[in-house]
Amino acid sequence: MIDEQDRGTGYDADESTPGAPDPERWAIIGGGLLGMTLAMRLAQRGQSVTIIERSPQLGGLASAWRIGDITWDRHYHVTLLSDEFTRSILVELGLDDDMQWVTTKTGFFTDGTLHSMSNAFEFLRFKPLGLSDKARLAATILYVSRIKDWKPLEEIPVADWLHKLSGKKTFEKIWLPLLRAKLGDSYTKTSAAFIWATIQRMYAARRTGLKQELFGYLPGGYNRLLEAFRIRLEDAGVRLFLGMDVAAVVPEASGEVRVELTGGTRIRFDRVVLTVPSAVAARLCPGLSQHEQSQLERAEYQGIICASILLEKPLSTFYITNITESWVPFTAVIEMSSLVDRQQFGGKALVYLPKYVASDDPAFDIPDHEWGERAMETLSGMYPDFDPTDVLAFRVSRERFVYALPALGYSGHVPKIRTTLPGVFVVNSSQIVNGTLNVNETVKLAEDALPILLDPEVVEVSRGYRPVVTP
Repeated sequence: MIDEQDRGTGYDADESTPGAPDPERWAIIGGGLLGMTLAMRLAQRGQSVTIIERSPQLGGLASAWRIGDITWDRHYHVTLLSDEFTRSILVELGLDDDMQWVTTKTGFFTDGTLHSMSNAFEFLRFKPLGLSDKARLAATILYVSRIKDWKPLEEIPVADWLHKLSGKKTFEKIWLPLLRAKLGDSYTKTSAAFIWATIQRMYAARRTGLKQELFGYLPGGYNRLLEAFRIRLEDAGVRLFLGMDVAAVVPEASGEVRVELTGGTRIRFDRVVLTVPSAVAARLCPGLSQHEQSQLERAEYQGIICASILLEKPLSTFYITNITESWVPFTAVIEMSSLVDRQQFGGKALVYLPKYVASDDPAFDIPDHEWGERAMETLSGMYPDFDPTDVLAFRVSRERFVYALPALGYSGHVPKIRTTLPGVFVVNSSQIVNGTLNVNETVKLAEDALPILLDPEVVEVSRGYRPVVTP
């Protein structure tokens, strides 16, 4: 076994300030936006930082890929005008001024018909709901937006709560497709705190004085953001070990932490932060206590199967089409080219077809060509003008561990950032309590975790959920 104690982790004494203590050597395992943000913040505080990422590229769930003759995000992402943490990163990278802000349209596919529901007038005309149903829906949203204490909601199943507040018909036509769009069939295990957090984010723009929430995108997509981020990290001295898989993280008697890579390479650090999914963190750290292992393994993750389709022309004018029909094999239609200027796609249209499922769902084993056949058949049934010959490219992304399910009583079982292993920390999306996973929440998690990583005197408590509000 090769022992590379100093490989890429040493500190050049010639670059240090006379009399200043040597920086600690930090390893960040996982090169998604969470790991990248932590690495940048640690480097800004004078630490020596190395990112170890299994993939050959940075970005994780926000990474880009090539479909047809364009390069764009592997999964769909949108930035809200009120997303202060994401925008702070964009400002640091000099990209915020380039953001394009757009109002979008929303569709509902229900009872075999596509409906527009993008404003109050269209909401009132929405035929699947009667006037009393619409009144109850509006009252539900207003009521939930004014709730301050979310803790009691953690003990109430979200489906039961919304049934009671909005009625059966409104639940089936509105709330159920929204829940399935993000939770799949796992909505039955989810607490009412989830929908509370979702509505809090929706109302964040109004709290800042904006009349409506605007959706934004960066020309060039997240590929451009990640490239600018990578350059910033390298300029700050962060070392990038890409295409390297970690086999184990083991504290040593010397006080160092040994990171063992697949293939036998060993690298030693002073501190190691795992940003990988909880079950992976438990496997990589066999020295964790039984209680810590149990908490990490208890986190039940949602996965995603997301097809990307490049088309000659758009399907519709809706950015998102929510689906109530059980025969449709995906949970929504995301028409990115209704948000993004089609010139970004060479005049073509880009559509995502996501399906959120449990991390062990058999659907992960369905081959691409079968997903493609299902997609063509379904889109032909939903859009009368859809022509399969307009399809220029089709790709499927599969991720088993996207975010931890906000189950009943979840905040009482959130894994701690500090572990009982000296110098070993776990920071991942399972610590986003009641929030919906998005880039803004990911960056916020990194900022919240930083004091805990740097100062052993900082008391760690359950984070809870703080609605993001720009001053």
